[in-house]
Amino acid sequence: ADRPDRRGWAFGLGLERLAMILFEIPDIRLFWTDDERFHSQFKEGQITKFKPYSKFPPVYKDIAFWIPEDFVENDFFEMARGVAGDIVERMELIDEFTNPKKGKTSKCYRITYRSMDRSLTNEEIDALQDSLREKVEVDLGVEVR
Repeated sequence: ADRPDRRGWAFGLGLERLAMILFEIPDIRLFWTDDERFHSQFKEGQITKFKPYSKFPPVYKDIAFWIPEDFVENDFFEMARGVAGDIVERMELIDEFTNPKKGKTSKCYRITYRSMDRSLTNEEIDALQDSLREKVEVDLGVEVR
């Protein structure tokens, strides 16, 4: 530093570089992230290939509906992925209750949408959500709330 009469070179193969090769991690900066999506991929004593995840923000949308007696949750999950494709990152049941007067059960799901290569807009996700609402009513016989 500030010594123009001297030149220095740093050589070394750090453990991070070896881990990058072994686990196929593309960026050394990932080792210092607090993101649980990175850390949860690795278990002590196991060598697993790194699975990339999006650096773009998620869009969360909820959908609630009254279910018929023959409702199959997996059919709903498949339908949502059929409508929105790979941008559906996660689907989780966040609320369920049965109305004692009506004897009907309602379920509310939170859908996490996220693209691997771009930021999603509310407008495009709203359009997908509207398509999903229409499709579940027709194909699964639910009553969207």
